[in-house]
Amino acid sequence: MKQDAKVVHGGDLDLARRRFPQAPEPWLDLSTGINPTAYPVEAVAAEAWSRLPGRADEQALRIAAARRFEVHNPATIVAAPGTQALIQLLPRLVPQARVAIVGPTYEEHEVCWRRHGHDVTVVSDLACANGHDVAIVVNPDNPTGRLLPVAELATRHAMLVVDEAFVDFLPAAASLARDLPSNAVVLRSFGKTYGLAGLRLGFAIARPDLADRLRTEFGPWPVSGPALAIGRAALADDAWFRATTARLKEDSSRLDAMLAKAGFTLLGGTPLFRLARHPHAAGIVERLGQQGIHVRAFAHEPHWLRFGLPGSDMAFRRLAAALGI
Repeated sequence: MKQDAKVVHGGDLDLARRRFPQAPEPWLDLSTGINPTAYPVEAVAAEAWSRLPGRADEQALRIAAARRFEVHNPATIVAAPGTQALIQLLPRLVPQARVAIVGPTYEEHEVCWRRHGHDVTVVSDLACANGHDVAIVVNPDNPTGRLLPVAELATRHAMLVVDEAFVDFLPAAASLARDLPSNAVVLRSFGKTYGLAGLRLGFAIARPDLADRLRTEFGPWPVSGPALAIGRAALADDAWFRATTARLKEDSSRLDAMLAKAGFTLLGGTPLFRLARHPHAAGIVERLGQQGIHVRAFAHEPHWLRFGLPGSDMAFRRLAAALGI
């Protein structure tokens, strides 16, 4: 991939509307892995909007994140304006290196490391990363859902970046953050899990000296006052998290059955999306688009489609009708 290549992402409804101008509104966007049922945001105190965020507010958020992620030391947690900001910052902090990315996977990792002059290779498995200075793994993977065991990750001796954007609804043992090796940086998403992608909030978990350097690079007030308040409340809401975990399990099974009935072969996924193969995937994208349903296609795998979860019975029925089942 060229370092200036444009990465295609899900969620680009402007592009979908241009391609299918006659499609009915509102669009049903199943092209992302964002929780379709967002955390219920209550009114934020007026001072969160009117004053600069204080250190105590950020510390409270990091304590809430440490509890949710089962991390012992809040000092290892860095709050950022979205995980994407961390993906773009990390390559600037590392001297030019040989970087191996287990993929194909979320393409922003490759683009950002190449942009800063690193020698980047996409490898098929973690064993192929041996001999590189930096290894990058999306775990569970986007879009395949492949999950590498933490015991395998922990054996790496070079710098290790583990993007755990989709790990939250998996068993806690799936996360490397609980027992972080000194050479590892773990990235955790907030917006995907809590359905609040527009809030722009994410976290890095790293040894204290690297965590301090990341905070220094971001400078003062990296996260907005409203994001600090909403993030702290959401991360502390155990009842919502348990109920959402159960709902996503049921909805994932419902989507699996629907896709199988429509002739798809299920390839993998996470509680927030499913990856499936169909010999006529391009035609299905066209048919769904004409009916105002946006799904994620892949240029490098033309028979693959990724489906985010419909967020309501009506959305499930709309997808079923569009698929002809």
